[in-house]
Amino acid sequence: MFERKKFKNLWEGKIEPFHIIGNVYFVGTFQASSHLIDSGDGLILIDSGYHNTLYLVLDSIYKLGFNPRDIKYIINTHWHGDHTEGTAAMADLSGAKTIIGKEDAEKAKKFFEADILVSDGDILSLGNTNITFLETPGHTKGTISLFFDTEEDGKIYRVGTFGGAGANTLAKGCFDYEGCREGYTESINRLRKEKVDVFIGNHVWNNDTKSKGELLLLTGENKFIDSQLWYDFLDFCEKRLKELIVAESVENITIGEVN
Repeated sequence: MFERKKFKNLWEGKIEPFHIIGNVYFVGTFQASSHLIDSGDGLILIDSGYHNTLYLVLDSIYKLGFNPRDIKYIINTHWHGDHTEGTAAMADLSGAKTIIGKEDAEKAKKFFEADILVSDGDILSLGNTNITFLETPGHTKGTISLFFDTEEDGKIYRVGTFGGAGANTLAKGCFDYEGCREGYTESINRLRKEKVDVFIGNHVWNNDTKSKGELLLLTGENKFIDSQLWYDFLDFCEKRLKELIVAESVENITIGEVN
């Protein structure tokens, strides 16, 4: 669980698209996750991915029987290129409005100019879907997490994603902003208060997307429905930050002893 994987060639990151639950679909790659929501009144895309893997995302959308030109909104969980590089091209193709957290808007201009800036508690409504945004700084200053309900077989499930869980920007010398570690810890504590039945990650390693998707396609068993996985992942994130801080402390002590 929570294991990363790297590929030499772009196409090796291809993942067969699949229906997760209700109106939610996976259309992303190993490099970065992308999710599609069918609101019944247009599509919502969560993260576009790298510009050079956009062809895989487009192919996945078509494979599932949707048309990218029906995308009304593109939500960007944070400004980093692995989630936003494809946004400008996708917006140009579809005419979609682009969304990002207000604190990430300036840095995101490297890749696209956002149409809508969201803050804590803002809600995006389209068709049968109402998405609530939560500011969860840490990985970047403007990282946003999002939550919404979906229905399957007469049952309502709460879907949620942590918009920026990576620890790479929490290491000394790599901070996105000062106070990011404190912000990350506070964000985790806030996210623990959210009830999530179906956790969708913005990287496949967050929730073992590929294996769960393959199992779902093969047997129909849906391992994405797991209210404990959300809390397990948040615990993992908190533990990893603590380990990072300890490792840096040990390194400083070692260097001091050598000097």
